[in-house]
Amino acid sequence: MNRDHIRNFCIIAHIDHGKSTLADRLLQITNTVSARDMQEQLLDSMDLERERGVTIKASAVRMEYTAKNGEVYEINLIDTPGHVDFAYEVSRALQACEGAILVVDSSQGIEAQTLANVYLAMELDLEIIPVLNKIDLPAARPDEVAQEIENLLGTPAEDILRISAKSGIGIQDVLEAVVKGVPPPKGKEEAPLRALVFDSHYDSYKGVVAYVRIIDGIVDSRAALKLMNTQAQFEPIEMGVFSPRMRPIDVLKAGEVGYIATGFKTVRECRVGDTITSVFNGTTESLPGYKQIKPMVYAGLYPVDNDDYAQLRDALEKLQLNDASLVFEPESSQALNFGFRVGFLGLFHMEIVQERLEREYELDILATAPSVEYQLVMKDGTMLSIDSPAELPEDPSSYEEIREPWMKIQIFTPEEYIGALMDMVIKKHGEYVNMEYLDKSRVMLSYKLPLAELIVDFYDRLKSTTKGYASLDYSFDEYRTEDLVKLDILVNGDPVDALAIIVHKEDAYHKGQRLVTRLKDLIPRQQFAVPVQASIGKKIISRADVKALRKDVLSKCYGGDITRKKKLLEKQKKGKKRMKMIGSVEVPQEAFMALLSLDEE
Repeated sequence: MNRDHIRNFCIIAHIDHGKSTLADRLLQITNTVSARDMQEQLLDSMDLERERGVTIKASAVRMEYTAKNGEVYEINLIDTPGHVDFAYEVSRALQACEGAILVVDSSQGIEAQTLANVYLAMELDLEIIPVLNKIDLPAARPDEVAQEIENLLGTPAEDILRISAKSGIGIQDVLEAVVKGVPPPKGKEEAPLRALVFDSHYDSYKGVVAYVRIIDGIVDSRAALKLMNTQAQFEPIEMGVFSPRMRPIDVLKAGEVGYIATGFKTVRECRVGDTITSVFNGTTESLPGYKQIKPMVYAGLYPVDNDDYAQLRDALEKLQLNDASLVFEPESSQALNFGFRVGFLGLFHMEIVQERLEREYELDILATAPSVEYQLVMKDGTMLSIDSPAELPEDPSSYEEIREPWMKIQIFTPEEYIGALMDMVIKKHGEYVNMEYLDKSRVMLSYKLPLAELIVDFYDRLKSTTKGYASLDYSFDEYRTEDLVKLDILVNGDPVDALAIIVHKEDAYHKGQRLVTRLKDLIPRQQFAVPVQASIGKKIISRADVKALRKDVLSKCYGGDITRKKKLLEKQKKGKKRMKMIGSVEVPQEAFMALLSLDEE
């Protein structure tokens, strides 16, 4: 295919604005997928994506389109996620494209992630084609929303395409706009090979399969190739394009998007963001790749059965292959034995990873409550980063101060919910920045908020307070010194390190009391009484007892001497005492999850 007839673009939007539905229609209109094989959300191949109706992984597909001028174009589409936790996935996909279709729901208007994704596309200097979707909905207000887009992008409101991806209105115009508006890829076929790895997955027959965008040069199936960062060499087992299933071909040329099966058996050799080049006469200059993403939320993942530890490690390595934002390292806990400390981009990301481990790798795992990364300034002036409350030194005099991460957040909401939202953010230690009216009825609230308050149940409460109408975007602001303490939980006199949390000193008493009350109901009853205590350092601030299960040893004594009854009760008491000394208490998964809902009144 002549390079002037290639178009590489992706679809960006806020969650639920209709990206995957539009991708389905484009596949249909270009006859890439036969009517028999067509199904909704075709590019969302994971069961999880289909069930939740969200895109989690970016996915690529090649289509052929005959334009109105009679010329045939090769169109490479990358469908991207919309959820704020997967913004990194979007930024990677954008680097493999020259243009982006910005889909905006004509009933909802511009939302938080719409803006965030537009700024990502602008940073990479992509051609942005705005599209108004869902114009056939009764609540649609296309003229107002078109005006919002004009104010944002400068595209005249009357030039913005109006479509309905669900019913197929205006889909042909979108393809024409891509052909006219998105520039053809640059790059030279005669130059040394440079291919950007923008995603990958693991196949048990082909090893690591790298999704590539060829920037310069040509690659054929007999070439000896290497990755520039890891210097790992390989000969392709298979290469090809997505249409949308993997279809082998012999040659990939500059400007094209496809895949190369490397045959690597371990993940460390092929990293997302690396550059593939030829072993002989290859380039010396690697592509800029991607900036390393920093996890926001950390949690411990432990196998329920300790024998599954090695299997959990392999599963995390394979997930890390096509999710470059996932980081993990081994850790051990007195309560839960051996597991991993895993870093996530947010709570939704954590939920998805946990569910994928359980489904795709059939693992039974326990997750501890999420925590964020704190900075400790030690007495000698050195800085220490800790991502688990268990790492905080017991003695507060051993460090100068604790700093916690603060975020900048933007909430887009209808104006009737302003009061309730402000109240909610203030309870979470938020600081007001400003408020802007986007139009007559919608407002953008800007706040600064500790990340620890944001990750727990902020998003759920935001949605329930505003009946689902508000949307949220957040970015890192700074580390601030706060008055923080470690709240320990003791079960049967032993501290459970996985239940420890770091809290603001003023909240410690209430949170300790609530947590102890919650745990008392969740920890199963034993043959002996189990005390559950909350403490700060050596000081116990709250206690509740899980009552013992008791056998009625007096049931067979009807009447008779009181001394006989006392003797039986004494015997039972001694047995309970002995049991308490050697008995261990199992802490169920619900106990760790109780930490997530402490703020609910």
